[in-house]
Parts: sequence; structure tokens; C-alpha cells
Amino acid sequence: MTADQATAQDRARRTAKPGRRRLDAPPLGFRILKGILLTVICAAVVLPFLGIVSTSLATREQITAAGGFVLFPTEINFSSYASIFAGGVVSRAMGVSIGITVVGTAVALFASSLLAYAVSRQGSFGQKPILMLILLSLLFTPGLIPSYLLVKELGLLDSYLALILPTALSAFNVIVLRAFFMGIPGELTDSARIDGAGHLTVFLRIVLPLSKAVLAVIGLFYAVGYWNAFFNALIYINDPGKWPLQLVLRTYVVNNTEIGAADLGAASEVLPPQRSIQMAILVVTMVPILLVYPFLQRHFAKGVLTGAVKG
Repeated sequence: MTADQATAQDRARRTAKPGRRRLDAPPLGFRILKGILLTVICAAVVLPFLGIVSTSLATREQITAAGGFVLFPTEINFSSYASIFAGGVVSRAMGVSIGITVVGTAVALFASSLLAYAVSRQGSFGQKPILMLILLSLLFTPGLIPSYLLVKELGLLDSYLALILPTALSAFNVIVLRAFFMGIPGELTDSARIDGAGHLTVFLRIVLPLSKAVLAVIGLFYAVGYWNAFFNALIYINDPGKWPLQLVLRTYVVNNTEIGAADLGAASEVLPPQRSIQMAILVVTMVPILLVYPFLQRHFAKGVLTGAVKG
């Protein structure tokens, strides 16, 4: 630094107005207000979940003293979880939900990606009419009665397939996958075709390995949908032994139906408090998605935004 530059900087410091702040720094009051607002939003999200978990772990005396909703239990009791995992309706429904979610997600992901790849290839047979049907399905959806009659005519009533096949294809997810597939360089697929690879080989060995991010996001969308679905089970399933977990949750928590020892498969007639069992069922329905989500969160920006922008 030369002497003239040092003199100019010293003159600028002396002539600067006192208390002048940087232009890019927000005011102190705005930062305080933002901190308070974020704290309130976090508390509104965390406190109800904390209360649900705490109530499921509380004893009968604590629930009675707190009026039915415990926020900070002084004593932890796992009897509610032991009751719902004793082999009764909740344990059976959880197995049904896990099976439907795993199988349904695999079927839906494969069918959606295969359809999206077909309509992403320019000039392929029936590409434009099929793409138009997919777009129209976003605007016009079948009603409840036609859907029920179709499932009935296919012989899927009281079948697990009735919980998988009607939602195995989502037009929105197909469009996102198609947009992502169209962003893959055509030189890769063309070189494979020149080497003698068929469309299925190109799809399985080139396109899918390059689409792990968007497949992870779409797979999570399907998994959350299958895990949280209860309406199809309410319509198509008449056997309580085939109920998924969400329908059990609706029956015993939303409708506040009393849970008996026979429902839980408990040997003893003495059960934990009904509110504690209800909150335990609610926790069991939330935890699996909460455990899976952090592992797939890093793919969201790349998977969804890339697929949406390139379409």
C-alpha cells in the first residue's frame, strides 16, 4: 500500500459519520423480530409433538393430573408401547402398512419411471397421445363411484392390491421424472443403442443409475402417500384383519373408540390409560417417516428442482 492510499483511507475514516452501519446488515430490531418469529414457529411445531410423545410415556396419575395432555413427564412408563406391540390389531396393522408401503413404492416407482422414460423419448410410438392423457389426468380425476366400481369389477375388494394399484401412478411424479430423463445427454443413450442395447437395457443400466436423486425423492413421495393412506382402506377393505395402521389410527384415535384388551392381544384386562395408548399409536405412525426423511432430504433440491426446471 502506498503512502497516498494510506492517507486517503485515513481521511475516509475521519470523515465517516458516527454510528453509520453497513448497507447489507439488517436493522437490529428486524433481526430480533425474526428471531422471535422463528422461535414461535419452532415451538408451535415441536411442542405438540413433544406432548404426544410425553403423554404416551406418562403414567395414569400424571395424565389425570395434567388433564389428559402431559408435556414433561416426571416418570417414564413404556407400558403403552408394550401393549400395542403385544400382537393385537396395532401390531398386525403395522405389518400391513409396512408391506403395502414397501411393495407399493417399488411398484409405483418402477411403473412411473418406465412410463416417464417412454414419453421422454422424442419420436417414440404414441409418445404425444400418452403424454396428453397424463396431462389431462391432472385436470380430470375419476369420481369415487367409478373408482369403486372399477375395483369391484377387477375383483380387488378386500384385497391388498386395492390399496396399491389405484395409486400406483401419479401424473405429477411422471412429469417430474420425464423432465429429469430429458435432461440426460442423448449421446449416452445413442451410444448404447449403437452398441446393440435395447430400450430396456438402456433404461435399466444407464438412465436409472443416473437418476438416483430424483428416484429417491419420488420414492419418498410414494412411500409417504402409501404410509398415510387410509381412505382406500376405508372403502375397499371390509376385513378388520387387513386394516393398515392409518385406519386403526382413525378408528381408535380420531373416532376415540375405546381400545380393549382383546384388540391389543393383551393377556391382562388391566391396560394403560386410553389416552396413553392413543398417543403411542400416533407416535408409531409418525416415527418411520421421520426416520427415513433425513436420509433423503439432501436429494430434494437436485431431484425436484432439476426435474421441474428442465421440463
